[in-house]
Amino acid sequence: MNELNRRRFLGTAAAAAGAVAAAPLLSACSSGAAPSTGTNSAAGLKDALPAYVPSTAVKPDIPSVAGGPDMLTDPGFLTYPADPVATVSGKPGKGGSYTAVTPLWGTVPTADNSFYQAMNAALGLTLTMKPADGNNYNTIVPTMTAARKLPDWIQLPSWWNANFNVGELAGTQLADLTPYLAGDKIKKYPNLAAIPSAAWRVGAWGDKLYGIPCFSSGFTVAGGLFHRRDILESKGITADQVKSADDLMSLGKELTDAKRGVWAFGDVWTYLFPSWGLPFKWTVEGGKLVNKYEMPAFLDALDWHYKLATSGYMHPDALAGDNANGTTRFYAGKELIQGGGMGAWVLADHQSGVAANPNYRRGAFNVITADGKGTPRSFLGASSSMISYLNANLKPAQIEELLSVANYLAAPYGTAEYTMANFGVEGTHYTRQNGVPTFTDEGKKNVQATTFPFLAAPRSVISNPGADVVTKDYTAWQAANIKALTKPVFWSMNISMPQWAATADAAQAVEDTVKDCYHGKKKVSDVRAAIASWKSNGGDRLTQWMTDNVLNKYGTGQ
Repeated sequence: MNELNRRRFLGTAAAAAGAVAAAPLLSACSSGAAPSTGTNSAAGLKDALPAYVPSTAVKPDIPSVAGGPDMLTDPGFLTYPADPVATVSGKPGKGGSYTAVTPLWGTVPTADNSFYQAMNAALGLTLTMKPADGNNYNTIVPTMTAARKLPDWIQLPSWWNANFNVGELAGTQLADLTPYLAGDKIKKYPNLAAIPSAAWRVGAWGDKLYGIPCFSSGFTVAGGLFHRRDILESKGITADQVKSADDLMSLGKELTDAKRGVWAFGDVWTYLFPSWGLPFKWTVEGGKLVNKYEMPAFLDALDWHYKLATSGYMHPDALAGDNANGTTRFYAGKELIQGGGMGAWVLADHQSGVAANPNYRRGAFNVITADGKGTPRSFLGASSSMISYLNANLKPAQIEELLSVANYLAAPYGTAEYTMANFGVEGTHYTRQNGVPTFTDEGKKNVQATTFPFLAAPRSVISNPGADVVTKDYTAWQAANIKALTKPVFWSMNISMPQWAATADAAQAVEDTVKDCYHGKKKVSDVRAAIASWKSNGGDRLTQWMTDNVLNKYGTGQ
């Protein structure tokens, strides 16, 4: 399988790491005070963030649609450019020698393989790639930082910021890139300048720029409510008919046929509860910071989901907490509506679905409000979750050399540089099949999407060669929902928390009870009791800490 849209990997990796796209970034610290490299302010970021200069190197088949500030749908490509244009003149490197570490969820290729050699020749330097086991990456990196032995270039996925203490590493072990990239300085690196400014926020700490974003997007959401479009439409049901929670419940009754082994729903809570006007974590009401647990609508949402769990409309395996096989049930038509990350809407899904049923077609409901009134909202997540950093011990000339390499790696989708970094050398690592770069055996073995593209990559695109219906459906869904996007409180502010606050913020006991409630095992009253316990055992203190140290000092980040 040839996967052109590299961001789709993140849907799996982030889910595996327990990441929620729209959640604030945390860096747990040992003391009660946030370090100076912590929270970003709007005024400080204004001076630190790079200018944004869109690239015109490659024209998409389906252009982006703009929403509010920092909100933009991903462009769609129905074909891969036949003659990739070059965006970099000559070799970006100057003969230096460096090491790079990235996480790899897969088989580590042999060192100094043909692809690494070809990339180093194209880059004009020696970049020794050292992929590390992604499943243990959150323990591997802290060992490096404790010994102060970071490589020259390293990828630090933002969902592990707390494990890595990135807020403390910034400025001590990680290089400050502000002097090289702030404002118009980034224009020296046109491909990096084509990455929207919002993505750079994720690698900014204490109003200084440290990280280089990969796979950025102006349409990052936690996920959506998917449905078997082919089955629903065969019954005369279209997604736009669903405008409220009551509509969904009615649909559950209509679609469920337990005798035939068909249930309407799998798990939907994580992706549906915002429809009750709920934030992922915080909101501000009358100038006061309020946690979602304290909002009456939170219990209203749980009440609906408890009723769903006890209605008979949810698949028994989903009620039992078996999400691992949810996709299989979806393909088999045993579960017709389920929540999930947007990384599910890809070519591989289409291929697997069609293998199970030739009519298979994934769809997603538009964002709704629970009562069917007012304006639907979907919270914008961080514009990138994969961020690479340079070692603070590098000299200015070395930083500039690696930024030139990053500029090469950030060349837009379909360019000569992108093709090289993602597919290798034509004839050796890939051939063209129906115009699409397709890996040879050598390419399958050595060209990994999580090596060079994890150091720098262009903004994401939607491309599913051989399944245009997926690209058309997904881009259309983004366009239909772009106006629903809104920035959550503390959006991309990189908040550094003391450990006790990070524990209270996770609210594990509450979340466990919530899960039991939407699976019908506990009642809403049990959640109410868990919230009361959370409030007295750190929750109220957390709200006060966030008010004093973030809201009052830096605002909402919106």
